[in-house]
Amino acid sequence: MADTITLNADGSLNVSDEPIIPFIRGDGTGVDIWPAAQLVMDAAATKHGRKIAWKEVLAGQRAFDETGEWLPEATVEAFRDQLIGIKGPLTTPVGGGIRSLNVALRQILDLYVCLRPVRWFQGVPSPVKHPEKVDMVIFRENTEDIYAGLEVEAGTPEAAKLIEMLRDSFGWDIRPDSGVGIKPVSETGSKRLIRAAIRYAVERGRKSVTMVHKGNIQKFTEGAFRNWGYELTRDEFPDVAVGWDDCDGRPGDKVLVKDAIADITLQQVLTRPDEFDVIATTNLNGDYISDALAAQVGGIGIAPGGNINYVTGHGIFEATHGTAPKYAGQDKVNPGSVLLSGVMMFEHLGWRDAAADIVRALEATIADKVVTYDFARLMEGATQVKTSEFAAAVVDRL
Repeated sequence: MADTITLNADGSLNVSDEPIIPFIRGDGTGVDIWPAAQLVMDAAATKHGRKIAWKEVLAGQRAFDETGEWLPEATVEAFRDQLIGIKGPLTTPVGGGIRSLNVALRQILDLYVCLRPVRWFQGVPSPVKHPEKVDMVIFRENTEDIYAGLEVEAGTPEAAKLIEMLRDSFGWDIRPDSGVGIKPVSETGSKRLIRAAIRYAVERGRKSVTMVHKGNIQKFTEGAFRNWGYELTRDEFPDVAVGWDDCDGRPGDKVLVKDAIADITLQQVLTRPDEFDVIATTNLNGDYISDALAAQVGGIGIAPGGNINYVTGHGIFEATHGTAPKYAGQDKVNPGSVLLSGVMMFEHLGWRDAAADIVRALEATIADKVVTYDFARLMEGATQVKTSEFAAAVVDRL
């Protein structure tokens, strides 16, 4: 019998062998990649005596076409009530309405962690010499920074009023034809994000957490993010983690908490990737870094993501790429991103055995050079298959 996932008193999830999980198929290529990913997830769950009671909900273009709303309240309520869900890529309306459906869901449910593991799967084409050295987990703050959308348009009365207020109150000389945005970075938002990253590192046996920031320039936002992280480490994790300055870079058996400037980080993840493990960073930096890292291990076509609130238990796992509408319905594109997001979801549910099986089967399929067009064009001797055929090949290797 299908059951709702609930939150235990200790913050863990109570998951039956047949949980109800809402899903959004997604726009564009969602019509192709979602059925493929679902096929594999169902097969892996069945192998371990489990079953997912899928509950389809709507968002994006399909929702607008059928209901006149881009993000129906029923969809939000389903994710809120069932705690855990998964989604394909969504169209973001152009010119008014919701700025981004993905951002809207994160903010409505306060999914403050964007979790992006980045690792290389053997056989995947890569532009770098040693993709096997890339094995990082990014904790990107999901609710603040410029993604809060607190901005006014150049030439509007609102912009003129804000520019005047800033000049009169702070002496800031801003050109009158400027658009102006506000970048909030709070102690609350920073500490809960970094807290989650440190806990993850401790629980998973990771060696370090690097706080990536631009605090050398933005001293009271990103610089504060860094400072609050070190403060948190001292106050809440003295037995299991230690800041760089408190151990001179020699943490012993504790997790090392350190920091790095964002621009040099984007260089060093290329030149010295094995020096990074867990990364905790602000919203915009996290967007840049996660996509840059994905390029080293096969691209965002196989990059998974999860948006999580570790306090309330809510989580939505998602494909991290766009809708690619020109390929929709062609049974052509790589379903790896949504499939690996399903792997993340299984791990979050505690189904690590099924998650590991999917990863092994995926690696075996790629190692056999049975791949979709995006990989086939970069591999010698590859067998190019359709989206659905790729999923079937993965299931065969489960």
